[in-house]
Amino acid sequence: MGGHLYCCENADCEQLVYAYHSCGNRSCPKCGQDKTQRWIEKQQHRLLPTHYFLVTFTLPCELRPVARSNQKTVYNLLFTSSAAALQNLAKDSRFVGGDIGMMGGLHTWQRDLGYHPHVHFIVPGGGLSPDRSQWLPSNSEFFVPVQALSPIFRAKFRDALKQTDLFDAVPAMVWQKDWVVHCKPVGNADAALKYLAPYVYRAAITNNRIETLESGQVTYRFKNSRTDQWESKTLPVFDFMHRFLQHVLPKGFMKIRYYGLMAPTRKHLWAVARYLLGVTEQPAVYKPVAVKHHVCPHCGSPLRWIKPLGKSTRAPP
Repeated sequence: MGGHLYCCENADCEQLVYAYHSCGNRSCPKCGQDKTQRWIEKQQHRLLPTHYFLVTFTLPCELRPVARSNQKTVYNLLFTSSAAALQNLAKDSRFVGGDIGMMGGLHTWQRDLGYHPHVHFIVPGGGLSPDRSQWLPSNSEFFVPVQALSPIFRAKFRDALKQTDLFDAVPAMVWQKDWVVHCKPVGNADAALKYLAPYVYRAAITNNRIETLESGQVTYRFKNSRTDQWESKTLPVFDFMHRFLQHVLPKGFMKIRYYGLMAPTRKHLWAVARYLLGVTEQPAVYKPVAVKHHVCPHCGSPLRWIKPLGKSTRAPP
């Protein structure tokens, strides 16, 4: 796509920095960071001044081969069944007792690029009463019991899958096991966005985690979630490509979705919730922030522009 070449102005550094034009593809490991930051800034104007929760719904391993081969169908069912399960349980007067809102993001990878489809929802801690006259806050440390949420999620997904031609391809025992659902408090709206933001525009791996490509073998780094230590894995190049490409979503698939009070068709109820929580002004109009001046990634000094880089059919230097 072309780009620009810069040089660090620090005499002790003088590093050359290549800055390439964005290709705009959502699966590109280079182009997502700026889009993610802009998305966070835009969403901050919409959220409520209350505590939030992160609720995660995971597909069992027995369903993953079916999901990988039928991504659009299974991912849609994952979204709709998990959102419906959470909304139904939240209506119980023991927990919230009203209508809730949620923003969900699809995530398909583990840290080592393994296939692990699941959905993260950030959910305000409360909901609107049935007569729309009150905001019903939840406990700040507890939203809904996951032991009750898991079988509801499983049942709704099963019932929805029966309406497709994929049901017979799933082992029967998957409907007898416990499905993994996790819920934890994450603080205020800003903190909640930081949990969801990495899954919005970023790809399964970034360029700086790829260490070497030698003799048809790719070595890349990942942080082990159990030990919290960085490790390296080496794979044949086509195995590495397979691991990456299985996380490329179907064309046009929406990986961020809104439900309940946050659904685009229920903006009037979201406005009522804002009013009941004391937010009287209209949501601010989002204005993009100007791009910051280029600085050296090695020492932080200003960069001096050297020359443009034209488009090329070969790999970049």
